[in-house]
Amino acid sequence: MLAALTTTVDAGAAVWGGLLAVLAVMVVIDLKVGSARAGLTVRTAAIWSAIWVALSIAFGIVLWASAGAQAGEGYFAGYVMEKALSLDNVFVFTLIFAALAVPRDEQARLLLYGILIALVLRAVFIFAGAEALETYSWVAYPFAALLAWTGYRILRTKEGHDEGAAIVNRIRRRVPMTDRTDAPGFFVREDGRRLATPALAALAAIALADVIFAVDSVPAILAITTDTFVVFAANAFALLGLRALFFLVSGLVEKFRYLKLGLGVLLIAIAAKLVYGEVTGDKIPTSITLAIIVGVLAVSILASVRAANRERDAVGPTAEEQLTG
Repeated sequence: MLAALTTTVDAGAAVWGGLLAVLAVMVVIDLKVGSARAGLTVRTAAIWSAIWVALSIAFGIVLWASAGAQAGEGYFAGYVMEKALSLDNVFVFTLIFAALAVPRDEQARLLLYGILIALVLRAVFIFAGAEALETYSWVAYPFAALLAWTGYRILRTKEGHDEGAAIVNRIRRRVPMTDRTDAPGFFVREDGRRLATPALAALAAIALADVIFAVDSVPAILAITTDTFVVFAANAFALLGLRALFFLVSGLVEKFRYLKLGLGVLLIAIAAKLVYGEVTGDKIPTSITLAIIVGVLAVSILASVRAANRERDAVGPTAEEQLTG
């Protein structure tokens, strides 16, 4: 069964080196003129979000043309899934920054560090998970159980985005920190003690969140394909566009209220896909998986936007809207 899940990208050292070089160049460009700068405007964030999405699509097209439809479909299915999960991550990061009163000018830098940590963690999880699935097929069952439990937990959670508060509370209990939001760097001395600043506490919270997200997302994409090159590429392009995405949608949390429900449904569906493949030895075509992922996310986002519009219509126009006619 697991052989059927594997795509056929001939990813030698040169191919891996090329991917890592492209990603490194884009990170450097992003640091100099892009979304890693402090004080990022919504317009700039939108431009850089579009650039990252365009690059991700272009990479997928090249992969499809050079390695075949199965590799291309696996990449796009994984990328869309990871992009949706990264959007959910944005909501958690928003709560972390708000709870710790991290200045906006510090947030871009902390997100950069958090994303680099996430890339390393994802690489470790991806290679270990893919090797486990290839060597021991029964690992599909605990992976499926983890995905199904995560999906169920999402569906039953009323608050929707309480992970951020739980992570911040855990960090506060374990890391002595100052309440000074204007403290520079990661440490300050107060009353003879060395205390963490809100920036360091936020970075620790983001790193902890990265671990939690990796545990959820890596099994999900490995259920689509176990080709480590395809999985890492999809994760990398989704993660490296996260900074711009954060500044673009961090103020629109409520407009995507049903996104988590859609993600819960998808995680349970992917768990069922894993079990079905292990039990029957057949594979659900990746094209169908991609269509289901796109369809569920589209319905979730559309339902969220319509609900927000209905609430706005029920409340009536704001004073500013009345003045502008």
